[in-house]
Amino acid sequence: MTEDDPTAADREDRADAEAGGTEETGRDAASDSETGATETAADAESDPADESVPEETPGGPTDGAADPEIPRDVQKYARFKKMDGAQYDRVNEFLRDRTYITAREWAIARLCSDFRTETGVEMTKIGENLPELVPFMTDTYTPQAVNQARSSFEGKVQKAGATFLYGAMSGFFTAEELDELMYEVTEVAKFLLEVEGVDLSVEDELEAEERISSVMREVRDASADLRREETSEDASTATNTDTDAADDD
Repeated sequence: MTEDDPTAADREDRADAEAGGTEETGRDAASDSETGATETAADAESDPADESVPEETPGGPTDGAADPEIPRDVQKYARFKKMDGAQYDRVNEFLRDRTYITAREWAIARLCSDFRTETGVEMTKIGENLPELVPFMTDTYTPQAVNQARSSFEGKVQKAGATFLYGAMSGFFTAEELDELMYEVTEVAKFLLEVEGVDLSVEDELEAEERISSVMREVRDASADLRREETSEDASTATNTDTDAADDD
């Protein structure tokens, strides 16, 4: 067979074409496979609802079972909406600088007041839905933990109240100093109420401040009268004792 034999040339051309076609087909198939895999992964990421849900076992739902529906009153609760995006540490730092309570105690005390029924406080509902109710609370609580936080809040309020009232009754503060003190603590309390969503008008604020100042002035005056009476009684008792001692001599 010579080099010019057309049959041999045709066979070589066909062999090259088949080889090239095989390589191209392999590359196309690989490309299609990679593209399909990428799209499938993207679909899975963008549509988590397509993920398989584990079946329930005869003993009850598995760990992957869906959470129960959030109660309607929890969904509608809007006390702390102004705190969206706030971090617990920042809130806690603010409160600890100005009050005795922590952010946890503040939030749970407010919730215990709002979720109170005729039979008591709904501690289970509060604890299970705490992250939905308060933006800066990220963990759920047991009913026992909710009750502990409420109890801690009550104890601190009682101690702070006793400390403040003693300061007002003892005569340590002048009338002017007591008024200034009342103004400062009232501002902090009003701020917390406003964060909770309470809308206070200027007139309401002024009226509340005046009523509080009036009450505290009455407390101070009454305490001063009481201290004077006790001092007078003590002096009278001492005089009588001295007189009796002189008569015995």
